[in-house]
Amino acid sequence: MTPPTTSADSTPDPHSPLEEALARLAESRKQLEYVFAAIGEGIWDWDISTDQVSRNTRGCELLGLDHTFTGHTAAEFRELIAEEDRLGMADALQHCLSGHGPYHCEYRVRHPSGRLVWVRDRGNVVEYAADGRPLRMIGSLSDISLEREASANLRLTSSVFRHAHESIVITDTSANILDVNDAFCRITGYLRSEIIGRNTRFLRSGLQTSEFYTDMWQRLIRDGVWQGELWNRKKHGELFAQLGNISAVRNEAGQTTHYVGLFSDITEIKESQRHLEHLAYHDALTQLPNRSLLADRMQMALAQAERNATLAAVAYLDLDGFKPVNDSHGHDVGDLLLVEIARRLQASSRAGDTVARMGGDEFALIYNGLEHSEECEQVFARLLAGIAEPVTLRGRELQVSASIGITLFPLDGADPDTLLRHADQAMYMAKQAGGNCFHLFDPERDRSLRAHRAAVARVESALNDRELELHYQPKVDIRRNRIIGVEALLRWRHPQHGVILPGEFLPAVMDSDFEIELGNWILATAVDEIQAFADAGHPLPVSVNVSPNHLAHPDFIAHLQALLARYPRLPSGMLELEILESTSFSDIGAVSRIMEACQQLGVRFALDDFGTGYGSLTYLRRLPVQTIKIDQSFVRDMLEDNDDLAIVQGVIGLAAAFRREVIAEGVETAAHRQALLALGCHLIQGFGVARPMPPDQLLVWIREGEAGQ
Repeated sequence: MTPPTTSADSTPDPHSPLEEALARLAESRKQLEYVFAAIGEGIWDWDISTDQVSRNTRGCELLGLDHTFTGHTAAEFRELIAEEDRLGMADALQHCLSGHGPYHCEYRVRHPSGRLVWVRDRGNVVEYAADGRPLRMIGSLSDISLEREASANLRLTSSVFRHAHESIVITDTSANILDVNDAFCRITGYLRSEIIGRNTRFLRSGLQTSEFYTDMWQRLIRDGVWQGELWNRKKHGELFAQLGNISAVRNEAGQTTHYVGLFSDITEIKESQRHLEHLAYHDALTQLPNRSLLADRMQMALAQAERNATLAAVAYLDLDGFKPVNDSHGHDVGDLLLVEIARRLQASSRAGDTVARMGGDEFALIYNGLEHSEECEQVFARLLAGIAEPVTLRGRELQVSASIGITLFPLDGADPDTLLRHADQAMYMAKQAGGNCFHLFDPERDRSLRAHRAAVARVESALNDRELELHYQPKVDIRRNRIIGVEALLRWRHPQHGVILPGEFLPAVMDSDFEIELGNWILATAVDEIQAFADAGHPLPVSVNVSPNHLAHPDFIAHLQALLARYPRLPSGMLELEILESTSFSDIGAVSRIMEACQQLGVRFALDDFGTGYGSLTYLRRLPVQTIKIDQSFVRDMLEDNDDLAIVQGVIGLAAAFRREVIAEGVETAAHRQALLALGCHLIQGFGVARPMPPDQLLVWIREGEAGQ
């Protein structure tokens, strides 16, 4: 049959069945586009025979393609897929093309911005060839990035909850348990089925007060969170410690719907902490408190003594004879002995007292609540008796005693460290007394000693700050009217008080270690000045006062020899050492030998203040001195006091009899000069001749010829 023909200008009939069908198809297509646009689906249409893929507007947007995009090949599209996802996508597509069901796959597509977008791709074959070959597939593409992210987060949250090392508990607003994780069951020992529905109160240990839990709930209600430590009880009664927090979970209206608790088991940490604290504050051998804990206990004991108006005894104890035990029987036995002594000390103390080990065989004790010092003596007498009891260790009977030093607070009002030092000083006194006794510290005597040490320190500072200097008082021969030498005299040029004479500060230095250092400085300065006088054209002998301790020091001769060696051209006899006749020498023979050794170095000796001591004749006879100095107390009053005049005459006579040079000190007037000259003493010094003066003034005095006036 030949189809009917129409003329070229004829128009289709809109009401014909074909046109109506086409119109309905177009309208359906348009509505379908609206539907897909509304649900956000990207539509693709793949012509398998040409490998062309066309997409709707949403499909282009999802892939980051321009909306004017018309189509691409399936091979080109596969290049957009993440490389590691391509094989899975190809397998799913082949599954569908082989007739095994619809196509479904999830994979990642690289967006032009560089980010990867998760998509869900679904479709099916809609047209086949006569031989069964698929010709066309239509499908949809949707963005599932947020869905995948939410799913991943959900899986992560579930995994964290299930596998978290910390215990997690979820409760309602009344603290009834809704869920727990595995760690919670492992830590508490309960099965999950034994916990769900129970109130968290059943876990309480009883170590926290009701006020503790009241405060916890107040914070949860007020702040929505609580953090801290809890002690709870396991299924079989063991206590365990937890550290963590409880947080409120609120709905969109801000109302609390649940509580989530996250806790770590810190029982081992707490036990380790307790053990470390014990080690930090206790002696490892005896388990007694150590120095650190003793300091805290002492603070409390002193506060209690002040509060109760009682005495606190602070004692320092050292064992007598412990070293021989260690040396003879070994350190193991020595350690056992220390443990036994520690036990006895603890047995002698009361609940509020403290016994601490200071190290080695030294212990410290604090006894509280003593009413008077006599009670203290009774306590320590019993303690000494208990320590001295024999002890049998490894088949050996051993015995030691103790030396104890005690100070009483507040009679001794020092700070804790000083109290312990005072007790240590008193212990040393007990040790010097022979041991097996106690000695009570004397605060008054200690204040005196501290004042003396402070005085020595002030003079020592003066030396270091170059405030000490030597002045020189001339000695003259009034018969020849010339200067024969000078005496070096110490002065302190104080920055606030001016020049201070040695009588005000030198006595404090005597018998101290600094006395030797000061004496060496005076000697060195005097020797330097002897050379300076010689360089200025006025070679003068210089005499220096030397204390008995300085003279007897083991290094005195060697030090003196080193000083003189600095000036090898200095004539012999330019240095004279003056020793006080009033000094008592315990070994006059040893002193004589030291003096003789010094004389071999060219040093002369003078006996100062002659007539004031008790050994004048003995010293004259046994000490190799060249000069006798008449004490100024006799010279000053010789014109008014016949006894003093007789002493002066006697000394001059002794000097002549022993063939010693004699010089008179303290000459103040011309009448004294004339009287001494008449008695046969022509060597003098004193204010009547010249006052002590610094070296530069002395040279001016010499040049002006003052010696002959």
